[in-house]
Amino acid sequence: MFKATPTPPDTSIPYDPAFDPQKIKAATDRAINFYLNPGALKISIPSTSSCRANRIFLIDPTVDEETLLVEARESLAAASGMARDIGDAVDNSQRRAMLMLYQVIMPSELMVNRVLDGGDSGAG
Repeated sequence: MFKATPTPPDTSIPYDPAFDPQKIKAATDRAINFYLNPGALKISIPSTSSCRANRIFLIDPTVDEETLLVEARESLAAASGMARDIGDAVDNSQRRAMLMLYQVIMPSELMVNRVLDGGDSGAG
């Protein structure tokens, strides 16, 4: 007699303490809460400002100040470059606005560079 489906192999899995049902349930709950419960706070970082916009963007508190300053310098340099490039590509009224934006960005970039270079020569 011909059998249409083969006999399945033995698929018994030996007990492994790493696959404890309680641990699996806890890991599953963490994963579900992480992806499907956006209201739950992942970490609690105390707010230093009452401004709502400052609570949206959080900086990792373990990052050192020099790294933050380097990132700020790179962002300011990119912003000033974009303001210059856009100022060259637009008409006069918009060019003035872009130059004003550039004049706001540039001193900030210079201040960050001075701090990174260790130039405290003006304090006294």
